[in-house]
Amino acid sequence: MSQQNTNTADTQQARTVESVDRGKLDLKALTLYAILLAAGFVLNMTVSKFFSGLTGGILSPEFIIAAFCLEILIIKPNIGQAAVIGLLAGVVIQITASVKGPDLIAEPVAAVVMALLVSALGKGGAKGALPLVGTFVVTCISGLIYAVIFACLVQRNPALIGVMAPVVAATGVCNAIIVAALFVPIKKALKLND
Repeated sequence: MSQQNTNTADTQQARTVESVDRGKLDLKALTLYAILLAAGFVLNMTVSKFFSGLTGGILSPEFIIAAFCLEILIIKPNIGQAAVIGLLAGVVIQITASVKGPDLIAEPVAAVVMALLVSALGKGGAKGALPLVGTFVVTCISGLIYAVIFACLVQRNPALIGVMAPVVAATGVCNAIIVAALFVPIKKALKLND
């Protein structure tokens, strides 16, 4: 191989290695997360509210959960970092939440579950389905934690969990589709390899 080809290959590899800071909440990862959270917040205030109104509250994508699922899929944080990512999401959700508090528990737990799924299934044959399946599972976990806290502690009516469950599942489907659609383009834009 000629010197020029070697230099070109080294330059391309350096660019890829330079942008792959997996497992670190460094400035790049935090900047990406800030952008994803801001986009999620705006989309929650607009698109999510539109769909919720259109479907009588049955279909309401939760873009902030989608944002932290994308972040965790991309940077592959450790458990503590994932909890921080989830807590930040919960704090942002508090800005517009009608019921304050449950998201501060639900999102860190859900983010940790996503990190565990990425760690366990992020290699091999399951990794292709991970954005879709992982996001669905994590959104459902977050929604069910929220539903249990809201129904049992706020409303003191556990029967509400059954009423909220279909909305949680529909939100899980929406978020799974969103994350699966965005994961590969974002990875390519950031020049990330697995």
